[in-house]
Amino acid sequence: MKKVHIKSYGCQMNVYDGQRMADVLGQEGYVETATPDDADLILLNTCHIRERAAHKVYTELGKLRDLKRERKADGRETTLVVAGCVAQAEGAEIQRRQPAVDLVIGPQTYHRLPELLAQAKSGRIVDTDLPPEDKFDHLPAPKLAAIVARGVSAFVTVQEGCDKFCAFCVVPYTRGAEFSRPVAQVIAEVERLAQAGVQDVSLLGQNVNAYHGDGPDGRVWTLARLMRRIAEVPGVARIRYTTSHPRDMDEDLIALHRELPQAMPFLHLPVQAGSDRILAAMNRKHTGDEYRRLIDKIRAARPDIALSSDFIVGFPGESDADFEETLRLIADVRFASAYSFKYSPRPGTPAAELSEQVPPTVMDERLYRLQTLVEQHRQEFNHAMVGRTVEILIERNGRHSGQLAGKTPYMQAVQIESAAHRIGDRVMVQIERAGSNSLFGRAVEQPGLAA
Repeated sequence: MKKVHIKSYGCQMNVYDGQRMADVLGQEGYVETATPDDADLILLNTCHIRERAAHKVYTELGKLRDLKRERKADGRETTLVVAGCVAQAEGAEIQRRQPAVDLVIGPQTYHRLPELLAQAKSGRIVDTDLPPEDKFDHLPAPKLAAIVARGVSAFVTVQEGCDKFCAFCVVPYTRGAEFSRPVAQVIAEVERLAQAGVQDVSLLGQNVNAYHGDGPDGRVWTLARLMRRIAEVPGVARIRYTTSHPRDMDEDLIALHRELPQAMPFLHLPVQAGSDRILAAMNRKHTGDEYRRLIDKIRAARPDIALSSDFIVGFPGESDADFEETLRLIADVRFASAYSFKYSPRPGTPAAELSEQVPPTVMDERLYRLQTLVEQHRQEFNHAMVGRTVEILIERNGRHSGQLAGKTPYMQAVQIESAAHRIGDRVMVQIERAGSNSLFGRAVEQPGLAA
């Protein structure tokens, strides 16, 4: 029995890609193992969005080089693969810096893994060319047992690449131009997931609300129309999507949050900064007030919606006044959560060439202030749930015996004490208290599996 260990870094799409690579390798007789020590094949599925993420990969490769050497001394061969966006961006540089790597492949070529692994037996290979064929046409359907093992929530990539060319972002260079999967292909994947018990589907894309897939009626479908069709799949109770761009939040998609029960009241909508000057330098194509007006429209359609966002502090040229504009926007919108990072120059992006780089100590101080404000709003949002009764989809066993864990429609983790329920139940739960990272409650209805 051949064993593979896959470690995915970064975004949710990398998690999805890691699962699909496991499906490809499963057809070749590989089974997944949680640790690299007993793996015949070790695959790092990498992220290049920030410099620190890339550094983590090289640090990990140093450890795996030593492991590969130890296993060889024991008579066990190990194949080491680097996939994903660092592989796409740095290619042969990875093998130059770490000769233990046998194969480097980009995120658009992993459907060719078996063929490339066979070739790598004769010598190290780098394959980061964008293939003429669509990888999704060649990926095997995941086995039902594998879907069941992954749980009642699942990711489905529906769109890849980005045409926005934000000044700080490597996605257009590592994932390519915007591409949307055909509707029929997406529906077939969702139907297979639902057959295996998946109830919560998250649609993924670097710019997912720019989805424009070919529909079975010969027309191009929007994300809103795709979601309405997915809602018709028996068993699908919750639909989410990420990551979106403010410029692609059209009226139909906003209305969908009001009209479609399966559309969850949670939206991740990155703004990145609050200063119009910095937004223009980032090439974000929206202003702070345009973003505010968009949020007002979304909340008018779905008053109970919770919002999260992305923020970059210390973008080149960001002044104290610019940063205060970002804090002002956060105070106005009051996000339920957010991802925030210090600006990280990525080679090949326009921002990396800018001269007005912000000192690291200034970025540290700004990041602390921003994260403190966001955390205050997050805790206020969580504590406002106390006393409310909300539907929880139970996803796994809890931390302690007798506990079950799930998520609210707002993506909040919830722990309940229950012996009457099981994974896959959707249960009405009264929230009794809020911890720092989880809510705690009690079930107020009998268990019931989704239809």
